[in-house]
Amino acid sequence: MEYRKLGRTGLDVSAVGLGTEYLNRRPQKTVAAVVAEAVERGINYLDIVFAFPEYRDNLGAALQGRRDKVLLAGHICTAETNGHYRLSRDVPENERLFHDLLSRLHTDYVDVVFVQMVNSEEGYDEVTRPGGVLDLAQRLKREGKARFIGMSGHRRPAALQAIRSGATDVWMFPINLAWDFAPGRKEVFQTCAECGVGLVAMKPFAGGRLFQQKERPVTVVQCLHYALSQPGVCTAVPGVKNMAQLQSVLRYAAASETEKDYRPLLAALQQEAQGNCVYCNHCMPCPEGIDIGATIRRVDLALLDATAGPQGRKRLADRVNVYYPGRIRAAVQKVRSASASACVECGVCMQRCPFDVDVISKMQWATQRGW
Repeated sequence: MEYRKLGRTGLDVSAVGLGTEYLNRRPQKTVAAVVAEAVERGINYLDIVFAFPEYRDNLGAALQGRRDKVLLAGHICTAETNGHYRLSRDVPENERLFHDLLSRLHTDYVDVVFVQMVNSEEGYDEVTRPGGVLDLAQRLKREGKARFIGMSGHRRPAALQAIRSGATDVWMFPINLAWDFAPGRKEVFQTCAECGVGLVAMKPFAGGRLFQQKERPVTVVQCLHYALSQPGVCTAVPGVKNMAQLQSVLRYAAASETEKDYRPLLAALQQEAQGNCVYCNHCMPCPEGIDIGATIRRVDLALLDATAGPQGRKRLADRVNVYYPGRIRAAVQKVRSASASACVECGVCMQRCPFDVDVISKMQWATQRGW
């Protein structure tokens, strides 16, 4: 495994880290096996994003006896309502949930405490206001409960503001082949390098969508190499949900330069990310109780299933925003939430969405089918 300095923190991080988002709601046996194998094979950077008790408990059990071998990135601003992710800027709630994280992970500190989802200049102002969540993160650092401070976000203006302010030691940003073309993204990478801010690449597979195009195969190794080749990137944190997916990630360490070469893919993969759902649920919670991500996944699957042949898919892509005009193969579970018809078109979800998805149109389409 290759190791890199995490910016000015001086921490040595594995070039390939472990995102744990998809270990949520997985059996404890699976979580334990994945974490044990990852650490054994040299992965030492683990990103722990959710506040769900069972998720944290499973990771805590998996980390028993391994705390001294790993660097833990723990998030604040992440809460939950009825089993759904919820963004929170409430300081007392975040402090309580942070201490819950330490307790369930059986540790006294995290290596990086992340202020999550800083996606706009207004959002940056909110988290940095006196007495806000950045003040909380700084206090946790002074108390020895966090060694360094990180922030995460999806958009360039807020990223540049945060990086240049000196308020963050680490910045986490989506970096993948599909979004290579997006204007200004390389400026974020370069600014991190210039300011000594450790850059963590999240969403290196674009939510898994990069693997759903049979006509244009993309490999895990190519995706990781693209992310790790960008200026300033210290580690990439692919999410895995089982041992097979972890093994595909670990192949990167022994891959040849030919296997890593992503350059032939760039021209073909430059598709506009804006307007396309990656089912991340940052739009949640819905005031009306709709599971938005699951509903949109069902809509996208139905739209693509109803389209026959390449020309039909092209016509669909021209008419409806689906990320890649190809079949979505991810299993769609039954949506256990309010139906799409409960949508009152308040637009709160669209304000939260980092990818400018037209959620209301998707809900209207689902409502017409009685979902």
